[in-house]
Amino acid sequence: MGRIDNKIAVITGGGGGIGRCAVDRFSKEGATVLILEMDEKAGKQAEAETIAAGGKAKFYQVDISDFSQVEAVFKQIEADFGGIDILYNNASVFWGKKDAPLDVLDMAVFERIVRINLFGLVYCSKCAIPLMKKRGGGSIINTASSAGVIGIPKCDSYTAAKGGTVSLTRSMAVEFGPYNIRTNCIAPAAIATPMVVESNLSDPEFDEQFFLTQGTPLRRWGKPEEIASTALFLASEDATYLNGAILVADGGITVS
Repeated sequence: MGRIDNKIAVITGGGGGIGRCAVDRFSKEGATVLILEMDEKAGKQAEAETIAAGGKAKFYQVDISDFSQVEAVFKQIEADFGGIDILYNNASVFWGKKDAPLDVLDMAVFERIVRINLFGLVYCSKCAIPLMKKRGGGSIINTASSAGVIGIPKCDSYTAAKGGTVSLTRSMAVEFGPYNIRTNCIAPAAIATPMVVESNLSDPEFDEQFFLTQGTPLRRWGKPEEIASTALFLASEDATYLNGAILVADGGITVS
């Protein structure tokens, strides 16, 4: 028996990074995984590999920053599956070479980052909630960041979006808890994905040696699989009384 047997789980950004790991974990625990991904090649590959491994998966190509596309995809999901049980709002972007302090920030960059990272989550949640109500409840897992709970320099667009995600998670938990829809949030940091290369390793001011010896209490980078496992926990029956929780998964960076 899997931890989420017979559940219908939507994972945004399921073609790579943490999302790709979550597709594997959710599938192995019995869910039918619906992969929402803008990159057609990555999405199709995730679908094919999941099916080849004995799982159930379906890829839907969508730009989550475009509400009309999101609305159309969820209408198709409703036609295909009737409803959903889990929404993992995983997809995010970090533009380290474009994001900046607010006084010098290009407003087009700000709007694009917020539209993907916050509006995309809003769009998917708005369309998913009616499908969860049809199933009698569900679990929504939002993705914030350490940037949503502490101040991070030189990425004011990203910080604004992730701070909004934290606050919205709490509001959604209060709003939809009475419908048996739990909304929780993971706030990762220092996870070994391509985003880390852009946000840290490509920054000439970032001292990786200092980070690994003093900057993080666990003295290592986090693994995408570890965040996927946290998402699985929140999606499962093991977390049925968690609602409105912000799980900071950063190896202790924000408390050191």
